[in-house]
Amino acid sequence: MNVPTVAFACLLSIGLSGGSAWSQTLRIALSAEPTAVDPHYHNVTPNNALATHLFSSLVEQDEKQRLQPALAKTWENDGRNRWTFKLRQGVSFSNGAPFTADDVIFTFCRLQRNETKVTASFGRVTANFASVTAVDDHTLAIETLQPEPLLPNYLSDIAILSASIVPHGKITYDLGRECGVTGPWPVVGNFNDGTAAVGTGPYKLKSYVHGSAIDLERNPTYWGEAEPWAAVQLLPVTSTGPRFAGLLAGDYDVIENPAARDLGRIRNDKRFSYIVTPSARAIILQLDVGREKSPAVKAADGRNPLQDVRVRKALSLAIDRDTIIKRLMDGSAEAAYQFMPVGMFGTLPNPAKLTYDPAASRKLLAEAGYPNGFQITVATTNNRYVNDSQIVQAVAQYWAQIGVKTEVDAMPSTIYFPRRAKREFSVALAGFGSTSGETSQFLRVWAATPDEALAIGSANYGGYSSEVFDRLIREAIVTFDDDKRSQLLQKATVTLLDDMAFVPLHFESSIWAFKADLAVTGRTDQFTQAMSVKPKK
Repeated sequence: MNVPTVAFACLLSIGLSGGSAWSQTLRIALSAEPTAVDPHYHNVTPNNALATHLFSSLVEQDEKQRLQPALAKTWENDGRNRWTFKLRQGVSFSNGAPFTADDVIFTFCRLQRNETKVTASFGRVTANFASVTAVDDHTLAIETLQPEPLLPNYLSDIAILSASIVPHGKITYDLGRECGVTGPWPVVGNFNDGTAAVGTGPYKLKSYVHGSAIDLERNPTYWGEAEPWAAVQLLPVTSTGPRFAGLLAGDYDVIENPAARDLGRIRNDKRFSYIVTPSARAIILQLDVGREKSPAVKAADGRNPLQDVRVRKALSLAIDRDTIIKRLMDGSAEAAYQFMPVGMFGTLPNPAKLTYDPAASRKLLAEAGYPNGFQITVATTNNRYVNDSQIVQAVAQYWAQIGVKTEVDAMPSTIYFPRRAKREFSVALAGFGSTSGETSQFLRVWAATPDEALAIGSANYGGYSSEVFDRLIREAIVTFDDDKRSQLLQKATVTLLDDMAFVPLHFESSIWAFKADLAVTGRTDQFTQAMSVKPKK
């Protein structure tokens, strides 16, 4: 670069940093509040989206979930169990500590020593590690117990912490010796108060006040391109009406998940704009099929009717997916006949339509011994997914029409997720969006018989277990050959659909509304990020 070019670049940088776009606060209204700053606390979208502001991972995903280098510049596999990652040099954490391979090892150890986590959803990745070695400060070698073809995909979920947040000696991947950590392992409160919220992301945590606001400030030492916003406020506004009204009043710059019916009000208003982005998130009902006595089911014979596949298929047949999409989702969704959208790796190219047939549904109930139905309660969030509680209310009405007396138990996500992890529900609304880009993630995490050694089944709250399914998924997740793995995943999907322990409803589309002087990039993973918002040129 010649001298005049350098001078121009410096002047441009000064001009931008002094301009209003580079000094104002970006205010984003969220439909669901992150439950913690701790990036390993709970693997749910609001938390993960917040984490991307403060922390980096070895590998990142772009807005279409394509893998991108991040703290790791390159990675390779030996065709078996060994992965080697070349780490980015010259990176520092927000507290000034240099980033090295030791920080990655410390992070992996903390996943196994996370006392305040909600579920083991992050630890399932490192549970498959036989060893992790720092070849040098910027080269990391990972040996897995079982072959893991999708390790880079899964590592994109893992926010890297700084070992400087704890007292320690030499860091090694030796859990028996606490990996060299000599003090207490950090817990969720240490992140929420900011003391452990030390990352290499584009922003730093200024404050986290549950139920009020999350305040971020630009990280001047960020290794990537500097963000245009000096400060960001993430404001939980869980009711659709106030969130939309706040945008119209100028209180917020961006809002997530406005009601599709409200878009007509801003479609011709030059002050605002919006974007609708198809997502890979399936909205599903998870049925408790594993217990003879289920907490929220009452039948005349004293049994759990959900253990009968005829009952499960009857419940699916009773739901009019097309009407739900048309009337509740205003067309901003797609009926789901499997667990990931057609075209994603391992999905069925032409899945059979899950039809609406209440007559066939009642017939199956009678065959199963429940001609007069039974009683059941469906649990749902009321602030997590698009129209979540309204969807379940519609399902309840459909089930009532076939004689299944259905109540709805709706609650905030902060209450719902811990209760679901304790298996307190008989039927639970679930939303799953793949971060790996293929259907194996849902199948192995939600439907496989739990096995900590293989890191599978951590979200199998309904107790589903099938020898046929388990054989297929266990083989698929260690198969590097893409064609063979895809065939195995398709067979596993067919098996799961036949058993109907999970009732697919639809795939969400994500909607963001915003001020017209902004440009917003929608993401298929549904993350709401300040990094996706830029001043319009």
